[in-house]
Order: sequence, then structure tokens, then C-alpha cells
Amino acid sequence: MKYVLVTGGVVSGLGKGVTASSIGVVLKACGLRVTSIKIDPYLNTDAGTMSPFEHGEVFVLDDGGEVDLDLGNYERFLDIKLTRDNNITTGKIYQFVIDKERRGDYLGKTVQVVPHITDAIQEWIERVAMIPVDGKEGPADVCVIELGGTIGDIESMPFIEALGQFSYRVGPGNFCLVHVSLVPVLSVVGEQKTKPTQHSVRGLRGLGLTPNILACRSTKVLNENVKEKLSQFCHVPASNIITLNDVPNIWHIPLLLRDQKAHDAILKVLNLQGVAREPNLVEWTDRAELCDSLHDPVRIAMVGKYTGLSDSYLSVLKALLHASVACRKKLVVDWVPSTDLEDATEKEAPDAHRAAWNLLKGADGILVPGGFGDRGVQGKILAAKYARENKVPYLGICLGMQIAVIEFARSVLNLQDANSTEFNPHTRTPCVIFMPEGSKTHMGGTMRLGSRRTYFQVTDCKAAKLYGNVSYVDERHRHRYEVNPDMVAKFESAGLTFVGKDETGKRMEIIELPAHPYFVGVQFHPEFKSRPGKPSALFLGLIASSCGQLDAWLQKHMTRIPSIGVCSPKVFSNGHQNGHAYKPVKSLVNGYHANGNGVHA
Repeated sequence: MKYVLVTGGVVSGLGKGVTASSIGVVLKACGLRVTSIKIDPYLNTDAGTMSPFEHGEVFVLDDGGEVDLDLGNYERFLDIKLTRDNNITTGKIYQFVIDKERRGDYLGKTVQVVPHITDAIQEWIERVAMIPVDGKEGPADVCVIELGGTIGDIESMPFIEALGQFSYRVGPGNFCLVHVSLVPVLSVVGEQKTKPTQHSVRGLRGLGLTPNILACRSTKVLNENVKEKLSQFCHVPASNIITLNDVPNIWHIPLLLRDQKAHDAILKVLNLQGVAREPNLVEWTDRAELCDSLHDPVRIAMVGKYTGLSDSYLSVLKALLHASVACRKKLVVDWVPSTDLEDATEKEAPDAHRAAWNLLKGADGILVPGGFGDRGVQGKILAAKYARENKVPYLGICLGMQIAVIEFARSVLNLQDANSTEFNPHTRTPCVIFMPEGSKTHMGGTMRLGSRRTYFQVTDCKAAKLYGNVSYVDERHRHRYEVNPDMVAKFESAGLTFVGKDETGKRMEIIELPAHPYFVGVQFHPEFKSRPGKPSALFLGLIASSCGQLDAWLQKHMTRIPSIGVCSPKVFSNGHQNGHAYKPVKSLVNGYHANGNGVHA
């Protein structure tokens, strides 16, 4: 096993995650199998209880792991499926060591950071690196490890020490260190300053790690004299100093690395020059250039609670981008704080209220993503109502689906007190209820998490057609509340159809309004499986409908198959991975499968 460690210096937020993902893309394009590990030096055992304002979105894996959003970048870029153990946190390591101490595994020894914590970190890395993540048997060839935070952080010290020991133990031919640092450009003189990077590398070397490659973030390409200066002071060959300058979209980053021969430098350090081929990045090049060339806009109103930080909805944004590129449209996201749509805001801040409604009414499509808590819920309900009544394409995810159900109950069924027990535990008309298996006292890891199977109840619905007329899909979940099954009959009699259910048939997964151009709500999170070349089917439906292309897409790219009736777990038990016993029909994107079980980027 070969290891590539990516560290960061000077400031946080330089793009270590994208850099690590892009390194993986280039190595994969060289014919190598790649896996990834993210180290987060915080004491939380996982990201599940962290505020989106604090740390961005919580990314959910197939196995139910609630992890850092960088693992989403790894999955999207590398087209892999990671596990919860691919995200190492200080909390996990300390919990692991303390559990061993309580069992007596240390035989009475004094348990210390060195060697017990550092040994546990190294053992964890070696164990997880051997887990196949690309659907093939056997371990990967290269493991890309990203160390979160910045060199010099107190929280990172045990990991720095462990990785220093690890690099010595595995040997120089099996370990490559890429240090991402900032080279600022002073606007007054326009000079690229190297001193911050010099200090960062000096600190890194003082902690026992020496970089093999420098990846320098800057607004423009590094001058040759700047590279020579960095080479002299940082003891890194000039040929191993890479510029990560600003680009129109992040799909250009692997191309930047390839053009600067970063793969040659890494392969040389890892003694893989005779094994790997020249990187084939034709598809990446075409995709990056296509994204740059799009000018015809499609406007999507994102109605949410955490609109102040785009990373709170990172996977949703990426899924929208993947779908818009597939539809040859330039994505424009209008952020609409849900609280600004509410009547109370009209009195307190009329300008914000007016601006929010103008954005909503000017959008081609509306998306209400997942969320928690009652703040801004009424605004989301108003957005769903506007979309339903005005035939505006709508996609509701998790809470967005529950909101649509509540709005339908109030407006169509005339149940004015309809609500979720999350927002009003004493409501007389609970449309959305707490799931029996959940916990109200422990927040972490107690939701319905991970990949779950959804069975289509009918074939003549937009969701089933978008997924390729499969009988079921596997999508990732993260929720504590569900649609009240006792009220399903009332909803369906009024025109709201539940076209997808779980294996028991009692848990509602997908809703649709058949008479609406595109009004879809899902309890799961389809954004987590979207990939650049394989957009999420439901996001593709939203974008296509918002462009007025949905019917044309369906007619052009889909073929009706024999009716399969109501699907159940016993039906198609011998079906293929995409859930269909027949040969899959062509999906919406030429050359790609758009079903929910495949990989997307």
C-alpha cells in the first residue's frame, strides 16, 4: 500500500479536500485504484451533532456514517463508496483507546498519547486503507489521507506525531507528503509573498514531517523566481512545486495537477513510475470545458434555514450543478432564507420580505432541502404552497417532503392544525410523526441513517421514469420523523400520491402530484449519490422541468417497459443491482445510468 498525505498550512479553508480529491482523480486516471481517509482533529466522534453553521453539511454514507463534507468530495470525484471508518476523529481514537483500557487490553500499563494514541491512529489508517471502496475485490493501490486543520494546531499534534512515525515505518518509497499552503499576492505591489509558506514548512519539518511536494494556493500562477525561492528555503525541488491558482470551477483542479506533472512527482516518490500510465482525463476535460461554456441560465430558489453558509448544502449544490450541466444549462442558485418569506418578517423587515418573495417568484424551480427545528418552517410551507399552486417545479428533500405534506393537508384537506410533532408535539392532526425506533434523549447516531431501499408502487410516475423504470432504488437517509401512515389514505384520496415506500409498505419515501409538471418530495437524500458524470435522477428531473425539457427528455431517452404492477420486496428478487429484472432502459443522460443505486459525481 502506498500513502499520500495532504496537509495544510498558513490558514484553513485553502481547499485541502478538493486538492486531495483531485490527486486521487489523477492517480486513478493513471490506472491506479485509490481510496481516501479524512482526519478531523476535533473531539466529536462524528459530524452528526455538529451545526451546519459550524462545520458545513453532514455527509451521510451508505453504512450510516455521519461524516465530514470532504468525504463527499472524495466520493464524487473518485466515484467510490466510503465507510464511516474512513473519517478518523480525535473522539473516535480516544474512545477506541479508552475502551481498550477499560477491558484491560493494556495489561496495567500507563496509557499515554505516545505510544498508545499514536499507535491506535497508525493501526486505524492501515486497517481502513485495506477496505475496498470501488466495488472491486482487494485493497486499493494508493490511500490519500487528508489531515484537517492547519499545521501548528494543538488538536493536530497527536496525528502529526503518529504520521511522522508512520512515514518512517512504511518507508520513503511508500509515503508522499503534499503540503498545501498559501502564497498571497499583495494588491499594493502585486508581489507573490513566500514567507507564510516558508514558515509553514519550517513548522512542519520541526514536527518531524518533510514535504515532498508543495501545492501553493494563489490567485495567479506562481512566477518561476517564486518557485526557485520556495525551493531554496523549503528544500523541495522546483519541479515539485505546484500552483493551485483560481479556476472557473473545481473540475479544473485535476487538470491543473496533470498539466504541471504532479502525477509524475507523486509516482516518482512512491516508486510507481513503471506501473502507472499517463493520465487519461478526456472526460474531465470535456466536462470542465462544457461547464465553462454554458450561458443559458436556469434559476433555482433554494429555500432553507442555513442559507448564510453555502457549505451547509454543499451536496445539494453539487447535485444541482451535475444536473444542470447534463441539461446544458448554467446553474444560478438564489438563496432564499425561509424566515424572510413569513408574515412576521413583512412587519419587521419589509425589504427582506419583499426581496425573498421576488427571488421565489423569479425562479424556474424551487428546492426545499433537509433541516431540523421549527425556525423558518412556515416560510418553507409558503414556498411549497406557491410551487404547488403556480405549477412551479418543486423538489422537497427530507424535511422538504414533510413540509409539502403539511402544506397539502392544510390547503387541500383544509386541516388547518395539521403539523409535525417535531414542531408541535400536541398537534391534533399529526401529519408527520416521530419514528418509534428513534431516541429523544440521545442525538448522536440515533436517526434512521444510511442506505435504505425504496420500492416503487407504480411505474407511471415521474420518479420511476427518471430512475429508469426500476422496481426499487437504494438511497441514503437521515431523519427522525416520517409521514403518518394513518393519514396516507386521506392524502391519496385528495390527489397526493405516495409512489415510493419502504420494504414494509408503511414508511412513505416518495410523494408526487400527478397533475403538476414536477412536484416531487423524497424522505431520503438523493444528493449524496450524485456524481459529475452521473447526475441524481430527481435533481435531473427538477432541472429538466425547470427548463421546460422534462417531457422531451423522457420521450427522447426513455422507453416504456412492460407494466410491473405494485412492487414489493418479493418482486424481482432475482433482479439486477438497479432493482429491475429486465434489461435496464436507457437513462436520461446518454452513456450514464441515472438510477439511485449507481454512482453519481
